[in-house]
Amino acid sequence: MKIVIVGALAMAVAGVVVLKQAKPPGESPTETAVANPSGLAAGTVTNAPPAAASARLPRLVDLGAGKCIPCKMMKPILEELERDYANRFVTEFIDVWENPDAGKEYGVEMIPTQIFYDAQGQERFRHVGFYGKEDILDKWTELGVKAEDGSAAGTDR
Repeated sequence: MKIVIVGALAMAVAGVVVLKQAKPPGESPTETAVANPSGLAAGTVTNAPPAAASARLPRLVDLGAGKCIPCKMMKPILEELERDYANRFVTEFIDVWENPDAGKEYGVEMIPTQIFYDAQGQERFRHVGFYGKEDILDKWTELGVKAEDGSAAGTDR
């Protein structure tokens, strides 16, 4: 177990070093989000609906990597949010190891990083590290987004 933890920490540190070296000095994440509200580099693949369909919905962008342990732990949470809350907010995942330009554009220094945007594309909150489903839904509620389950089956929320 200790070896897994040390390995995860080593990967996280390596990711931070790579992202810090790639980030242009003086660029703020808020300026980037306003200048490029999608925050996506050309060719970025996400699971988000087309921009026209989601233009009026708030957005959660999770920047991580497929081989990052906390990011792997978040994957099923993000998939569930995308499936069950699509009528409340858009959920996107961007792999910054496959697309380092996206990490730079969002000003990401560590992964995973979750960025909450309002329906107008303004950044409202940023969290670094693993973020559980209930915490995400509570944050949406705090930001004024009704985070009740949008699915027909309804869950505990």
